[in-house]
Amino acid sequence: MRLVMNRPAERTDRPYARRWWALLVLCLSLLIIVMANTALTVAAPDMTRSLGLSSADLQWVIDGYTVPYAALMLLLGAIGDKYSRRGALVLGLVVFGGGAVFGYLADSAATVITARAVMGVGAALIMPATLSLLAATFPRDERAKAITLWTATAGLAIAAGPVVAGALLKHHGWASTFLINVPIAAVALVAALVLVPPSKAGHHDRIDYVGGLLSVLWIGSLVYMIIEGPHFGWDAKAITAAAVAAAGLVAFVLWELRHPRPILDVRRFADRRFAGSNLAVALFFLAVFGAFYYLTQHLQFVLGYDALATGLRMLPLAGAVFAGSALTGYLTPRVGMKWTVTAGMVGGTAALALLTRVDASSSYGDFVAPLVILGLAIGLALSPCTDAIMGAFPEAELGVGGAVNDTSLELGGSLGIAILGSLLSTSYAHHLSGATAGSRLPASALSTAQDSVGAGYAVAQGIGDKARLLAAQAARTSDPHQAAQLKAQAAQLAQGAQRMKDAVGSSFSDAVAHTSLIGALILGVGTLAVALLLPRGAAAREAEPAEAEEDVKELVGSGVN
Repeated sequence: MRLVMNRPAERTDRPYARRWWALLVLCLSLLIIVMANTALTVAAPDMTRSLGLSSADLQWVIDGYTVPYAALMLLLGAIGDKYSRRGALVLGLVVFGGGAVFGYLADSAATVITARAVMGVGAALIMPATLSLLAATFPRDERAKAITLWTATAGLAIAAGPVVAGALLKHHGWASTFLINVPIAAVALVAALVLVPPSKAGHHDRIDYVGGLLSVLWIGSLVYMIIEGPHFGWDAKAITAAAVAAAGLVAFVLWELRHPRPILDVRRFADRRFAGSNLAVALFFLAVFGAFYYLTQHLQFVLGYDALATGLRMLPLAGAVFAGSALTGYLTPRVGMKWTVTAGMVGGTAALALLTRVDASSSYGDFVAPLVILGLAIGLALSPCTDAIMGAFPEAELGVGGAVNDTSLELGGSLGIAILGSLLSTSYAHHLSGATAGSRLPASALSTAQDSVGAGYAVAQGIGDKARLLAAQAARTSDPHQAAQLKAQAAQLAQGAQRMKDAVGSSFSDAVAHTSLIGALILGVGTLAVALLLPRGAAAREAEPAEAEEDVKELVGSGVN
């Protein structure tokens, strides 16, 4: 066996013998870039305490990864197509690992945000490369199965991130959640050179860099607006970002329509199957990332689980994703993607609808069914959509196809956290105001508690600490009258602390129920739109791109690295 695989995938006259091992490498690469986001959800409290992060700092620690990740994928996917898809993967792993080391060494909010942004650039190289290499390596009759496993890996990473981070936080600080990416990236890098065949487009014209830069401008501005507006208010920065995103999108579409070799042929969105698949991916990850955002908070703050216990309790989602993926692999060839995707989206809507029943008395058992249904829904819907999106692109544009799929995913996830996260925050603040009415809680303390569920429990703890301090003073006081007064004050404060704690828990539970209702309505309306968009004959049409691809492969020229 050669130490470095150097025979291009395009020049093999039969399916690549080690393609399933290559898929393992691609899935491992995908695993770390998804886990980089989900692991942070349980590491955030420890990081906030250690670095003294404000709520704005923490938001940008999370989203500093998202902006370059979403904005750069289309351009970097096209560059990978032209020069080297495996090269893009390897370079992405190096950049991602370097950013992780930088994050491990970071000692301030600015350096952590910078490290996350560097990791986002690495992820923008890795993500489209994994899908384009998968499509180039597997024959068409096996590609759907390979994409199903790729999608299942993404579902596993969503749940595995908190488990890994929680285990590390048992004995190490938040920085360890950055460092764990380094050995995984190193293993994936070496394995990519040994097991993944090099690949690039057999014929590729000059890259449409103007279109690529316009895509970076409008997608980056859109994601920035999605983050900035709902969380920090619609000030001049958010409004400017919205205007730039709108103008950039118009300029991008007009340029691509006129360019003879566009970086992305926007006419593809006139195809119902392609447009419906992208809409389904975006809507699904809006629901998944939004729900994940508030479910992890509920498990940690309201139910009191630590980081590891929270991660373990998200595992039913991962197991259900694998079950749903196996089910869609059986059903889609028989009934067509329209029905499996629609069924998956109906399941996702039902999962969110079940979460509307959450209240102050809810236990973990009330979350198991929604998690399982949501996991099954992910497995059912996303693999056929990804396969349809990739099948719409010729061999020369597989990297662009992967980037389109992943951009839809990332935009949906960003919208989910922004929209549902903003609704959650507003609903929580409103319910807490009502729950504490008449409690004589100082306005400043109420304002602090309304900032987040964590801040609310911190206020309750502060009141309890003051009660314990007064009780200790009473025990040391020799004057019986003064001691009695201090004890009475301590008891009153202790009761106030418990009422505050109960009010925070019930308010956040009510906010989860309210936000889930809005999420279910959004996904429900989206389900109808996708069902109308996707054509009935989608399953029969899946063979068409394969025929075009075989014609293209006959034109493939010399080898690549």
